[in-house]
Amino acid sequence: MSTKKIKILFRHRSMEMGGVEKVLLSLLNNLNRDKFDITVLLSLDQGELRNEIPYHVRKVFLAKGKESFSNNEYFQKIQLLLRRIKLEKLRRNPKLIDENYLKDSYDIEIGMTYNDFEPVINSSNKHSKKIGWFHSEIDHPKLQVLVPKILEHFPQFDHMVYCSEKIKEMMHRDYPNLNYPKESVIINAIPIDEIKNKAEEKISDLPKSPVFVSVGRLHTRKGFHKLMEVHAQLLKAGLKHSVFIIGDGEELPNLLAQQKRLGVEESFIFAGNKMNPYPYIKKADFFIMPSESEAWPLVIAEALILQKPIIATEVGDVGLIIQHKKTGYLIDYKTEEIYGAMKMFLTNESLVSEIKKNLTDIETQFDNQKIFNEVEEIITNLAKN
Repeated sequence: MSTKKIKILFRHRSMEMGGVEKVLLSLLNNLNRDKFDITVLLSLDQGELRNEIPYHVRKVFLAKGKESFSNNEYFQKIQLLLRRIKLEKLRRNPKLIDENYLKDSYDIEIGMTYNDFEPVINSSNKHSKKIGWFHSEIDHPKLQVLVPKILEHFPQFDHMVYCSEKIKEMMHRDYPNLNYPKESVIINAIPIDEIKNKAEEKISDLPKSPVFVSVGRLHTRKGFHKLMEVHAQLLKAGLKHSVFIIGDGEELPNLLAQQKRLGVEESFIFAGNKMNPYPYIKKADFFIMPSESEAWPLVIAEALILQKPIIATEVGDVGLIIQHKKTGYLIDYKTEEIYGAMKMFLTNESLVSEIKKNLTDIETQFDNQKIFNEVEEIITNLAKN
């Protein structure tokens, strides 16, 4: 006797390389395909991971991404303008999306970040149950302009998923009187075997040891400007090393200007996005994450799986993932603390050896199936009601 599948619609802007996009892909690859019929709706068919969506998942997009644009700068501007007009028209009349793109109805609609909340809430399918995924520290200064909309959307969801306990606690601390929907904390799943396999790929462009590697979008809150300042100070102190940054973003022009000003073009390297960052993490001596804010950073877990000694700011749930001086080194978001930790890794061989030893069986702390079971239970219970 066949059972009708639950129809799920994931909404997201695009598939640029990032933690949220990796979380989405892990869900698409691991949710039970015998129970769920899954569609992903992208506003833009854009990003390095756009072709990583698994074959059994239906992909729909509203507009072409930059990869499909003309190489002519003048035509690009016209294409961007037309795309903006088109997306605004669809935003104002969401019924057009159902009629012309999806041509289907869904039991569950999921917004993977706060940027996806509005299209989920405003969906013309009023019978679907709505799930939001929240990854952000609500008190972060750069988020404040968006907070009123986020607060407006929160009570309209049927269920809210937080990727870390601290994110949930912060939300309730700052807005205790908000009418919250039912809530869960579900950490990000880690594709352990995939990480290990991809880490075996041969690379030849990593600098000579000792080298610190970092992976993340180039935004001010990632702290790469402080990391570069510390790097220059360490070189002046005679501690030779290199820093290798994997990622791209809006802060690149400012970082390149700083790189030139400090004269570290050869030793502080911006490598751009890499479809496979894992061999760089594996072959580097150390991993460093100097972020001002994070929630539950997937990249920290990935570096742990590859048994890499980590320096990380104790933000979000990082302190729950790393044990200080046992499986990594935790610091505050201060230049002097970044300096002290990097100097420690470069000079204290016994500490680094001890951390490496403690990382031998680290993957046992990650239970992926439990994570997917929790997500499936939320979806199934909502679909029943």
